[in-house]
Amino acid sequence: MHTVKEKVYGFLRKYGMDYESIDMEQNCRLFIEEMENGLKGGMSSLPMIPTYISAEKDVPADEPVIAIDAGGTNFRVALVHFDGKRRPVIENFKLYPMPGTEGELTKEKFFETVAQYIQPLLDKSGKIGFCFSYPTEILPHKDGRLIRFSKEVKVKGVEGQLIGANLLRTFKEMGMPADKRIVLLNDTVATLLGGKASYPERVFDGYIGFILGTGTNTCYIEDKGNIRKIPQIAAEKGTMLVNIESGSYGKAPRGQIDREFDTGTANPGRQVFEKAISGAYLGGLILAVIKRAAGEGLLSRGFYERITGVNRFTSEEVDEFLNYPYGGNNLLARCCGPSSSAQESDDRIVLYHLIDAIMERAGKLAAINLSAIILKTGKGKNPCAPACIAAEGSTFRKSKLFRTKLEYYMKVYLRDQKETYCEFVEAENTTMIGTAIAALLN
Repeated sequence: MHTVKEKVYGFLRKYGMDYESIDMEQNCRLFIEEMENGLKGGMSSLPMIPTYISAEKDVPADEPVIAIDAGGTNFRVALVHFDGKRRPVIENFKLYPMPGTEGELTKEKFFETVAQYIQPLLDKSGKIGFCFSYPTEILPHKDGRLIRFSKEVKVKGVEGQLIGANLLRTFKEMGMPADKRIVLLNDTVATLLGGKASYPERVFDGYIGFILGTGTNTCYIEDKGNIRKIPQIAAEKGTMLVNIESGSYGKAPRGQIDREFDTGTANPGRQVFEKAISGAYLGGLILAVIKRAAGEGLLSRGFYERITGVNRFTSEEVDEFLNYPYGGNNLLARCCGPSSSAQESDDRIVLYHLIDAIMERAGKLAAINLSAIILKTGKGKNPCAPACIAAEGSTFRKSKLFRTKLEYYMKVYLRDQKETYCEFVEAENTTMIGTAIAALLN
């Protein structure tokens, strides 16, 4: 076993894909520098987008709001209000496919599809919270201008467009009520607000919103005085949520296979951090690693011949193999062949170590992202009042290996070395709840 593992790690080191060589201290420092450069308007791979949203007010009771969550795969719509005890009530919930994930759309077709999804609730409220999980410049009047789509969503002609204004225009053109107030926000902002509202009795020192599903992103609460790229904000007192757009971070360690895999994605050269840790890409990246390892003889000739024709491999299939390496009908188990063969059994062990190492690297990179935010803000020094990380996303919640690896590096680096404390919290429907809060308070 030890020999197989060492052989796998040697292969990964050769291509710069290993986690062992990643220095937490150095990479946290680089991440903080990029955050600071982005806040002051300098050159940075982190946009550090001001949201013009605060988390400081009380949520009004019994006022309905339409909440929309446009995610990487799904589009969710619901009517939300808060009862007399400020508990969220979610009604008329509907789930649809995200427009642009099932084939490329025009700008017009995209907004028409969104309008059709929302139409049944348009007469229920004059306020719409729109959680839009793509890099978007949020403007002072709470609309947002799309920077670009990510997560393999394909829509022509929307980059640079105002999302809320286009949707209201589409309502009008389709004969729907258009007298609506739309507040646009990112899913990490919604997650932070929803997570904060879900634990009103807990004492936390600072909040982070963390998404790791199809894509990845983080947001946090920043002092307005530090948002120097917009003087009007910097001159104000108080705090504001900042959308980091951490999936675009460009200074994390990358290996040769990372770069080769990137060239085959829908957006080469963009969202390179996201491509190392998020669900839309991990399956494909792991397949690229496995194919390279098979080509170099780490796996049997039979496995090499069977895997050569495979062009698509998802994160869900990764977990299927990890759970059922010797059975089931998963792709990698089939490529390994009969488990009774000694060589085919060795293939399974090699595959496990390859996948485990790439997931270990993903956990360590995510820990750098989160640790850097907490260290920059100076929060979490009191173990009785830790920094709160409100976390969402299918990869964070469902991956067999990821979360334990992330928590390990947060403990070893942040708690043990920096004496800084944090806690992950989860709650049901945090994104929808946070989206409703943003629309009600802003």
